[in-house]
Amino acid sequence: MSDHIVKSYDRDLEALGRRIAEMGGVAEKMLAEAMDALSTFDVDLAHRVVSSDPRLDALQREIEENAILTIARRQPLAVDLRECIAAIRISGDIERVGDLAKNIAKRTLKIVSEARVPRAIVGLKSMHEIAAMQLKDSLDAYALRDTERARAVWQNDSDLDALEDSVFRDLLTFMMEDPRNISFCTHLLFCSKNLERIGDHTTNISETVVYLVTGEAMPTERPKTRVPDFGLKDEAAQ
Repeated sequence: MSDHIVKSYDRDLEALGRRIAEMGGVAEKMLAEAMDALSTFDVDLAHRVVSSDPRLDALQREIEENAILTIARRQPLAVDLRECIAAIRISGDIERVGDLAKNIAKRTLKIVSEARVPRAIVGLKSMHEIAAMQLKDSLDAYALRDTERARAVWQNDSDLDALEDSVFRDLLTFMMEDPRNISFCTHLLFCSKNLERIGDHTTNISETVVYLVTGEAMPTERPKTRVPDFGLKDEAAQ
């Protein structure tokens, strides 16, 4: 971040970075707690995740408003303008991550009374490990303005896609073994889709980091190893 003659300008931009870091911490905690709640069928923890979402929404609105005010007051150019645009983009992606973690917590509340095949959650735990690491690396890339780390996150998104396909096949097997598993496993399918979408948002953050530092856009086509979407709708907007 460049130094300006008007020090309050520097403080405005630094404040945006601090708020992004705060949002990232809240989203990481929500994701970890949502998966803990799903793994242990912890109702109280699931409710705690759901109740955390308004805090993330408020932080996003604050970042957007402050970034817009900075643009209006300072009329930034080049990297300073990209700092403001990046803050708006990244805060939006982090807010979506929080929404998806909240959706996993809500699914947990729906299946807690019919925890039929706990081993079906094993694949989701593996997806969570990758998604959580991708989220951490993308946020670190933003904090450090590290384009190499950002590009690595972008490249690794295909690993999460491939694992989602594997989880789908496992859950389908559980459903075919016993039709009574269908409702339980269907909720888990939506949880796996939520984790896959979190991976997409981490790659969005990485693309924004590269844009912020270099002014250049990443390729429009991301590395993908899979085709089917299984017809599961994105729950981020719910």
